[in-house]
Amino acid sequence: MRHLALVLLLTISIHQGFFHLHVEAGDGFIRTRGVHFLLNGSPYYANGFNAYWLMYTASDPSQRSKVSAAFREAASHGLTVARTWAFSDGGYRPLQHSPGSYNEQMFKGLDFVVAEARRYGIKLILSLANNYDNFGGKKQYVNWARNRGQYLTSDDDFFRHPVVKGYYKNHIKTVLYRYNSFTRIHYKDDPTIMAWELMNEPRCSSDTSGRTIQAWITEMASFVKSIDRNHLLEAGLEGFYGPSTQQRNSLNPGLKIGTDFIANNRIPGIDFATVHAYPDQWLSSSSDQSQLSFLNKWLDTHIQDAQNYSSKTNTYRRIWKILERPWFQHIPEGPGVQYRVLQDILIS
Repeated sequence: MRHLALVLLLTISIHQGFFHLHVEAGDGFIRTRGVHFLLNGSPYYANGFNAYWLMYTASDPSQRSKVSAAFREAASHGLTVARTWAFSDGGYRPLQHSPGSYNEQMFKGLDFVVAEARRYGIKLILSLANNYDNFGGKKQYVNWARNRGQYLTSDDDFFRHPVVKGYYKNHIKTVLYRYNSFTRIHYKDDPTIMAWELMNEPRCSSDTSGRTIQAWITEMASFVKSIDRNHLLEAGLEGFYGPSTQQRNSLNPGLKIGTDFIANNRIPGIDFATVHAYPDQWLSSSSDQSQLSFLNKWLDTHIQDAQNYSSKTNTYRRIWKILERPWFQHIPEGPGVQYRVLQDILIS
């Protein structure tokens, strides 16, 4: 879906005593302190959008003006963060042809995206893999391993099999150590990048206990931080509750996907939490009003749990609300009413 998404940010952030970012004030990196994101020692307020297509478009030099125009338009409206893909695995015009084999033209497209974001004062959240088949996803990683003689029975073996995890770690390392052909800065050293995202909406339905995803996030978060302590890191979760909060599971929209909002975001190295909401998809047979009621409760409950969790563990969570713009149009009163509802939730 090629469209912008509204990103709303709560003033609830992670501050983990066991982990400190080794960066100095004034270096341009986003970090957390108490209940704030900070940029050069001052509070940083993020307003942003999703644009998965940036790298793909910029890989064609004749189309790069579209990327520039998107950033220019975003900056003119006060948007400060863009979330986009740093992956495209196998298939047509991939970033990664096969494990460890990269398409330099596509990588130069991502270089351009980072350079243009820097030019327009936009910070980036770069996602490193996809749960879904689009642009390859975990299925492509599993197929690569199968084609090399590994016996795998499920796409969820992405999270378990050492060979597949090795492929993914190599991709992390390749992206983080990438030397930008435009800025002459390694990605891991570039403050234009606000955060890394381990995966777009990781799911492991074959293990609803949550243990598989918990172990995978723990391993991969540690791996990322072993390379890059400058940038923030998030897991890319949708916000589904799991075994650690059984009393909350009834709030999930009828899906068991093997993630755990509380437990997954307590993992060392995960710097802020994410919450995605797709009431039109999750509750497709429900009325607009029912979808709105679900959205209100979904967001409000995550806010409460972030606050309660922080008071119990002396940590603080930052929650992102990413809501796809087309959903607003389903509310009869229009997007303005929906925005006011969200605004009320955030302010209260």
